[in-house]
Amino acid sequence: MPNCSELKIGSTVLGGRDLLFILGPCVIETPEFTRRMASKIKAICDGEGVNFVFKASYDKANRTSAKSFRGTSVRDGCQLLSEIGATHGVPVTTDIHNPEEAAIAAEFIDILQIPAFLCRQTDLIVAAAKTGRIVNVKKGQFLAPWDMKNVAAKLEASGCKDYFFTERGTTFGYNNLVADMRAIPWMKEIGCPVVFDATHSVQRPGGAGETTGGDGKLAPVLARAAVASGCDGVFLETHENPALALSDGPNQVPLEELPHLIKQLKAIRDAIL
Repeated sequence: MPNCSELKIGSTVLGGRDLLFILGPCVIETPEFTRRMASKIKAICDGEGVNFVFKASYDKANRTSAKSFRGTSVRDGCQLLSEIGATHGVPVTTDIHNPEEAAIAAEFIDILQIPAFLCRQTDLIVAAAKTGRIVNVKKGQFLAPWDMKNVAAKLEASGCKDYFFTERGTTFGYNNLVADMRAIPWMKEIGCPVVFDATHSVQRPGGAGETTGGDGKLAPVLARAAVASGCDGVFLETHENPALALSDGPNQVPLEELPHLIKQLKAIRDAIL
């Protein structure tokens, strides 16, 4: 594999000296909510002097219960994210779930995200790679870190040179995940940047019966450990009121806590370089 340890995303770099943050709510609850969150996150990141990518899912396709909130359509959601990105001058990302969605999302989205559960779906990987967009593949909860080299080979064979991987925990018994920080340097040996997803790593999948539970208070703890372990970026879902979130509320970092956490992560990054 070629060494793509630095990846240019818009006007910023993933894998350079500075951490890149991927921030936003779990799902597009309403257009107004999503625009408001983007504005607040932009103000926080400007205040802390960090670059960020705005994220939100248009559809939560992998829900515990059929009664759970899903979101909106791929085209409406991606168009909204594109408008938000243009308004604030930041790249945007969202997750896709099938090859047809890859083609639509690529019209609007800077980084196409492959969900962890779908990281071995060859048709989806190939479709995302062929769009020419940057691709972020989340490591499956069922995969060893070094097995991501096979995902890299699929991307490369389909013409994608601009990609990165995200660590988001490994299945550990029933309804639980464990974050193994060794995964970060192991995946970096493949030759691409590695991001750590702190909020999904504290999930308890299906742990609340008909919804996913989690230990959101531990997300900052794992984020600090991941930065100390050498990750290139941090993925954090954040919400102005996690208790009222329509998806993954137990795992999201309260927006009011984000500035302090960013300060901590920047300080750790500075200390290890």
